[in-house]
Amino acid sequence: MSAIQGEPSLEFQGSKVELCPTFEKMGLRDELLRGIFAYDFKKPSAIQQRAIAPIITGRDVIAQAQSGTGKTATFSIGVLQLVDTSVRETQALILSPTRELAQQIQKVCLSLGSYMSVGVRGVVGGKSVGEDIRALEQGVQVVSGTPGRVFDMISRNVLRTRNIKMLVLDEADEMLNQGFKEQIYDIYRFLPPATQIVVVSATLTQDVLDMTRKFMTDPIRILVKRDELTLEGIKQFFVAVEKEEWKFDTLCDLYDTLVITQAVIFCNTKRKVDWLTDKMRKSNFTVSSMHGEMPQKEREQIMEQFRNAETRVLITTDLWARGIDVQQVSLVINYDLPNNRELYIHRIGRSGRFGRKGVAINFVKSDDIKILRDIEQFYATQIDEMPVSVTDLMS
Repeated sequence: MSAIQGEPSLEFQGSKVELCPTFEKMGLRDELLRGIFAYDFKKPSAIQQRAIAPIITGRDVIAQAQSGTGKTATFSIGVLQLVDTSVRETQALILSPTRELAQQIQKVCLSLGSYMSVGVRGVVGGKSVGEDIRALEQGVQVVSGTPGRVFDMISRNVLRTRNIKMLVLDEADEMLNQGFKEQIYDIYRFLPPATQIVVVSATLTQDVLDMTRKFMTDPIRILVKRDELTLEGIKQFFVAVEKEEWKFDTLCDLYDTLVITQAVIFCNTKRKVDWLTDKMRKSNFTVSSMHGEMPQKEREQIMEQFRNAETRVLITTDLWARGIDVQQVSLVINYDLPNNRELYIHRIGRSGRFGRKGVAINFVKSDDIKILRDIEQFYATQIDEMPVSVTDLMS
């Protein structure tokens, strides 16, 4: 089930972390265990074996592991074990950088908690404020949301914080970046002093780890060594394209390969996403696209169609790079190389979820070679020139 099966070397800092090889040994409530097995989890992944137990004992935890290894379920199980379903008040707050990720986490919590009669509300921008207010006034135990809307609900005194026991920051390096840092701090000030903090990401920079000292108490740190961050099941290639204009023809040549399963194509800007989508459609290729400036309803519709495999090729920005889990994606194309090294791991992690095979193809102009080599060196990985037949790679 996990991309890091067997005994990967995770680095532990702080107290010694006990391994829990089975879900049954974690001391979870029966109705939660039923939900876990109904969700088709059989054996915990490496991060789940190490991080769930400390979370449910109430410790602050910093957990870092590769994309696609079950981080969302790790903290969701921790949250569900902690909440008291007889109290109709918010007890756990999960914050994510994108609306799609917050709603995906809401779904995971509802599925894992399907035998628990637990209330989980997705509180994200672009949705009806009135509906959020009604749901929160009726009372839910878990809120999964984006910082802006969550803070708005706290400010209106609709999201009451006095019973909150746990705050989870998913994709924490993004959450503690300039864009969100102030909002996170604003929310944090409203939480009870004893609130347990859980910080989760595939990539945690030293800056972010230093920042956690300000609001975490003696956290258990479960960190993956950097050179083990590239995903074992994902073959990585590059295609040399001399000029930007040649990328389009290269993509058209690859199109038949893209639709064998499902593919995500990453561009660095919203304008490029719109331009490429338009150009592909004018050339009679079927593609869908998504970025942060689209209305929320449209984003949800596109997401749903892609999840249900009604569309097979999705062109998007880094909005989609973090945490989004569509099982069938087995090919990621970086039409543009990402602007920073961390995003590379997040992007290619959209393929090869839970140990399945995946392929990542990078379009590289001559002035991109240095960036590509930097990524290779940073993650101690190898990105080879793409062989002639991609179809063989996908089998």
